[in-house]
Amino acid sequence: MATPRKAVAVSAMQFACTDEISTNVNTAERLVRSAHAKGANIILIQELFEGYYFCQAQREDFIQRAKPYKGHPTILRMQQLAKELGVVIPVSFFEEANNAHYNSIAIIDADGSDLGLYRKSHIPDGPGYQEKFYFNPGDTGFKVFQTKFAKIGVAICWDQWFPEAARAMVLQGAEILFYPTAIGSEPQDQGLDSCNHWKRVMQGHAGANVVPLVASNRIGTEIIETEHGKSTITFYGNSFIAGPTGEIVAAANDKDEDVLVAEFDLDKIKSKRHAWGVFRDRRPELYKVLLTLDGINPIL
Repeated sequence: MATPRKAVAVSAMQFACTDEISTNVNTAERLVRSAHAKGANIILIQELFEGYYFCQAQREDFIQRAKPYKGHPTILRMQQLAKELGVVIPVSFFEEANNAHYNSIAIIDADGSDLGLYRKSHIPDGPGYQEKFYFNPGDTGFKVFQTKFAKIGVAICWDQWFPEAARAMVLQGAEILFYPTAIGSEPQDQGLDSCNHWKRVMQGHAGANVVPLVASNRIGTEIIETEHGKSTITFYGNSFIAGPTGEIVAAANDKDEDVLVAEFDLDKIKSKRHAWGVFRDRRPELYKVLLTLDGINPIL
């Protein structure tokens, strides 16, 4: 019989970014320390937290913000912090890989070791969120990482809208899902508020896969000079932690810096997941349509 594990405490944070790397990294470290003081073991920082969400514009100079994965100064700093505190920290960054560029995240274990990289798979392209100008589609596939405290699946922002991504990670053994995010208002339609939709979709992933889920979003208003003038996004925060039935167990508001912490008994949740039967009763042989774009012709 396996030795029972201690409950695992996870954390979501949110803060307003400046466009100065050192300020944002200092803020992230301060909030990681706050989460650790509250007992957190795995701490999620928001997407691309080193600066403003630059994808509001298509600008060549913003491509210069990318840095190679190996030797990345923010990752190195977070490795030192993770080792000091004994916590796991997924670190989002803009990656340069020769002539390719990715929206990536490095998973830092509690001893400071780098467990590897995930590159964002789904790349959005719409007003204010023009990521296809900057990022190649990720080539890592959906991955899980065995950390000191749990086996985790980590995907990035737009990935969170795709149930296939969540299911792929849990099929590989992910016990908790993490989604760092940058989402807010729509520059072309200030009356469009996707916040509740955004939350419900991820609550569905948690409930459908019977796993906890952690989402960290930024707050604040950011103005970017674009080729057509100024573009403004107000990021709506609402970072949250959901339990294995999709219930929200901790939530932030749309304006304030915050650090959320929730604790889960993963052994108990594993038993519930197995008993509920959603993985026992799967029929993969019937899902071939998922390998198509049009419902007919498979992608080879």
